[in-house]
Amino acid sequence: MKKNSISVVIPVYNSAITLELLFSRLNRELEKLVQNYQIILVNDCSSDNSWYIIEKIVKKYPFVIGIDLMRNFGQHNAILCGIRASTNEFIVTMDDDLQHPPEEIGKLLKELNSGYDVVYGTPIHDKHDLWRNLASKTTKLILRFVMNTPVAPNISSYRIFRKEICMAFNEYKSHFVLLDVLLAWGTTKFSAVNVHHDPRYAGKSNYNIRKLFNHTINLITGFSDLPLRISSILGFIFSIFGVVVLFFVLLRFFIEGGVVAGFPFLASTIAIFAGVQLFALGIIGEYLARIYQRTMTRPTYAIRRFIGTNK
Repeated sequence: MKKNSISVVIPVYNSAITLELLFSRLNRELEKLVQNYQIILVNDCSSDNSWYIIEKIVKKYPFVIGIDLMRNFGQHNAILCGIRASTNEFIVTMDDDLQHPPEEIGKLLKELNSGYDVVYGTPIHDKHDLWRNLASKTTKLILRFVMNTPVAPNISSYRIFRKEICMAFNEYKSHFVLLDVLLAWGTTKFSAVNVHHDPRYAGKSNYNIRKLFNHTINLITGFSDLPLRISSILGFIFSIFGVVVLFFVLLRFFIEGGVVAGFPFLASTIAIFAGVQLFALGIIGEYLARIYQRTMTRPTYAIRRFIGTNK
């Protein structure tokens, strides 16, 4: 294992309490695994003194890089920023809240060296509440379709991958980033190993049901044409339904000499067709909004300060 080189990318948000302990454990573990390593701490516009802690660590250790973003861009954007600053053969991404034990990196590295390009650390037991776990599982099912890999339900933000596959998304510039999909652009060799998932050391998660729902919608419309296909299929199905209804009305007219009685039947039929039309228009609107946002060339991230060996 000593022949490998590793860059560890950690997005930091309001983690002043955990940063020094995380760094101490991480540094101790990396010394056992590899001779060459770097740690990249990306401050995603924290409101506490996280950046002060990062500066203190960078001044003391030459293998640490600190990146301070102009505003809060989100976890995946911050990770992508750190990835592009990395220089080593393998890249590890992990959270800043000590839920991902640094002592498990060896498991990920061993699996990666078995011939894979991306390896996820799947928690043996999730430490989230019921609604968070349910929303997470739903998102992972959608990811399985988008990524086209059976390992998708086992993904987590604790992962290791080869630097070379990042070439597949070197030119990616959209402000919406989902790293797992970007990794799927570069390889199909995914794997996952079970790792311990510790309770959160301090504070609470920044994700809630609303954010996870928005994340899922962005995932579906940002990286897949599935909704457009669904709207096309629904349009076809209800067009057939309309033809059947028309045939039934005409048949009733010619056989019995009258029309289908009742306002409720007419009203419900109109409501069904109107609902399908609005649903399809909503999906088209989502994609038009994506096109509009792309034309605005909104940045993926913007760096305020960069300190460390890559400066």
